[in-house]
Amino acid sequence: MQGRIHSLESFGTVDGPGTRFVVFVQGCPMRCAYCHNPDTWDMNGGTLMEPEYIFEQYKRNEAFYHGGGITVTGGEPLMQVDFLIDLFTLAKAENVHTCIDSSGIAYKKNANPEWLAKLDKLMTLTNLVMLDIKHIDPEKHKELTSQPNEGILAFAEYLDEKHVDVWIRHVIVPGVTDDDQYLYQLGYFIGGLSNLKALDALPYHTMGESKYEKLGMEYKLAGVPAMDKDKLIEKKKVILNGLRKRREELGIHE
Repeated sequence: MQGRIHSLESFGTVDGPGTRFVVFVQGCPMRCAYCHNPDTWDMNGGTLMEPEYIFEQYKRNEAFYHGGGITVTGGEPLMQVDFLIDLFTLAKAENVHTCIDSSGIAYKKNANPEWLAKLDKLMTLTNLVMLDIKHIDPEKHKELTSQPNEGILAFAEYLDEKHVDVWIRHVIVPGVTDDDQYLYQLGYFIGGLSNLKALDALPYHTMGESKYEKLGMEYKLAGVPAMDKDKLIEKKKVILNGLRKRREELGIHE
């Protein structure tokens, strides 16, 4: 089984715990307005690589990955479940920590049973899922990504059922995803996840704008300023308030 790969990064420091070997897969159905990697959208792009080759690249610098491991991001990794199973099988045979950075867009409760069975198998090989929730409101999510969020939220609950550790990521964009009502609702939702290990409130920045220019693509958020880091702290507090309220209602005390 070959994977369709955009690129490999030897020393990732923001892609899960520790220093990590990062695999960027090719292909994604999402069209996030602030996506930094629009060149990974094409499902037919990239380079075909075998899991064995990729794991060999990891092994070359294995000494540097103490406390880290392998992260597959993208693109959308769950569009290539068979490849992930093969890669993570190699990794787990040598006790390498495995992480998937996903939007969850590939998940559907009524998906093909064969695909769901493969996903179940993949989860037994996965230590951590970093799940990007773009927007908690269904209509706002469609405006931002051109895709619904029903399956994404269902995927978060699926991970909870499978006892797979999850880090929730949310990019806070001024005037787009920074509304306190929706941030509170996001916190309330993730407060019900017993497998939640971390929350990353990420500040929107404009560094991806130049890539769109080079690719001759329209940047939908042109003119939107970068997120002020002081305001980011306040916005994260709103999410945490919602999270604590949900856990209080559930009788969860930390």
